[in-house]
Amino acid sequence: MNKNKNIIHWQEDEALRRFKLISPLLDDSLDNAERTQLRKEIAAKNSITTRTLYRYEKAWRSGEFQSLKPADRTQKRKNLLPPNFEDLFQEAIQLRREVPGRSVEQIILILELEGRVAPGVLKRPTLQRHLYEAGFGKRQLQIYAEARKSSSKRFCKPHRMMLIQADIKFGPILPIGPKGEKRQTYLSSAIDDHSRYLLHSRFYDNQEEAIVKDTFHQAILRYGKFDTVYFDNGSQYIAKQLKLSLARLGITVRHARPYSGKSKGKIEKFHQVVDAFTREAKLKNIRTLEELNHYWEIFYDEYYHRMPHDGIGEYYRSLGSEVPESGISPMQEWNRDSRALCYVDASVVSEAFRFHEKRLVDKGACISFRGKRYETKPALIGFMVEISYDPAAPEIITVSYPGIEPFEAKPLKIGEYCDKNPTLPVSMQESVPDTSRFLDALEKKHSENVARMADAISFAGYGKGVTDHV
Repeated sequence: MNKNKNIIHWQEDEALRRFKLISPLLDDSLDNAERTQLRKEIAAKNSITTRTLYRYEKAWRSGEFQSLKPADRTQKRKNLLPPNFEDLFQEAIQLRREVPGRSVEQIILILELEGRVAPGVLKRPTLQRHLYEAGFGKRQLQIYAEARKSSSKRFCKPHRMMLIQADIKFGPILPIGPKGEKRQTYLSSAIDDHSRYLLHSRFYDNQEEAIVKDTFHQAILRYGKFDTVYFDNGSQYIAKQLKLSLARLGITVRHARPYSGKSKGKIEKFHQVVDAFTREAKLKNIRTLEELNHYWEIFYDEYYHRMPHDGIGEYYRSLGSEVPESGISPMQEWNRDSRALCYVDASVVSEAFRFHEKRLVDKGACISFRGKRYETKPALIGFMVEISYDPAAPEIITVSYPGIEPFEAKPLKIGEYCDKNPTLPVSMQESVPDTSRFLDALEKKHSENVARMADAISFAGYGKGVTDHV
């Protein structure tokens, strides 16, 4: 089961990697010449061929995220590896550590010259893939060795929904714990890079991954799909489930470099507005989370969205455009943008933001989830199924398997009687044969042996008769 999980995780990670590579090429505003040039640049930067990128693009357009998942070739690859591959791989890592610039071909040649492996046994693609997966790829080591400098150049996207910035900020401390204990609140926000308009912003009683997913879930339901999201490397934002949810909707994820707060200037500037609200909220003696969010929604809708934003005016002045004396507010900039919003069906969004996992159906037609057992269908015994659930209501689990309509799994209940007519898989259904194939096979073998013995006796008598006659 752990092996299957590892394979599934590898497939999802690889699909994410492929989506990141091709996401710039999915921009419908690119013409063929621009897309061809961009494809060449991405291929050169990532040491792959343009043909590979084209294949990923074609896969995405045929089946989106699911089509980017590679086939399971783990066992086949394992069978092709030399018996002492683990030892060879450790030696290869040591050779790469000694000189990070060594190519894979040079590493293989050294291992061959040292007599550790016969020439031609160790293949370059195999060793290169394993080195990359272990974090010892040539380009990876070069990146680690270089000093990562933060860029101070400012940027602003030309239209709304091209880039969204997101972050979490500490909020007021409220008596919302058990027996009125004071607890820290957290504000999760998503802001449009161009207009500075808030897509969603709400206080929560925790800072887990679920609040970030809720932020994007609500933002997309209300305003539609955006191109790219940009945030830091906090544990909530690098979570695999969040990346999978956004990738299923075709949204690219980009992370800020560590210790580069300037690159998230718009969301950081917005947090100064949050500080102003927090000072005012203290005067209201707020006691509940619902009350805090009530006043926060009024504050950002009536004040922040409608007040002139210096950053918007500065952007247009840098382009040589005139700016009204009264300035431009986030709401004005959002509403006057010529780019149309791309709405997504609510059911598609909800499914994308559900958590997806794999489970093996045991011989009792049950699966285990968070310490509890849930009933599925006897026809799925022995199969690996996919379960999906809303993190806000994990007790409701939907089970999916190809060829079977998704259904809701129920918690296991042991009844007074067993099910006398279960629908079992074909492999477990009783089969009444017409005859015993084992006895039939023995009878056939016996007949052949008897015939063979009769031929041998006849031949012996023939020889003896000839001798007597002479």
